[in-house]
Amino acid sequence: QVRLVESGGGLVQAGGSLRLSCAASVRGFNFLAMGWYRQAPGKQRELVATISSGGITSYADSVKGRFTISRDNAKNTLYLEMNSLKPEDTGIYYCNVRFTDTWGQGTQVTVSS
Repeated sequence: QVRLVESGGGLVQAGGSLRLSCAASVRGFNFLAMGWYRQAPGKQRELVATISSGGITSYADSVKGRFTISRDNAKNTLYLEMNSLKPEDTGIYYCNVRFTDTWGQGTQVTVSS
């Protein structure tokens, strides 16, 4: 069984920063492609960033240049560094094992204007 636990969300002013973490209890974490998604109130869940097992990253256009996805395979942990936050970044952020239905419980990010 895979368990994902997100943390690091909170309330921040526009222009501020947050760092999200996702602790994964799974064997072979280093072989897994991972992703961060978010869901704003009243909207569908959207892909924010991905990272392959080899460390190749990709980002949604809306966060390019502001967010950085990374991983620490020794700690079985996925990260999302978020800078220059905007009110439209508000939502629940989830980590995901790519191409599976394995999700964490999410962590709330609220950006005030």
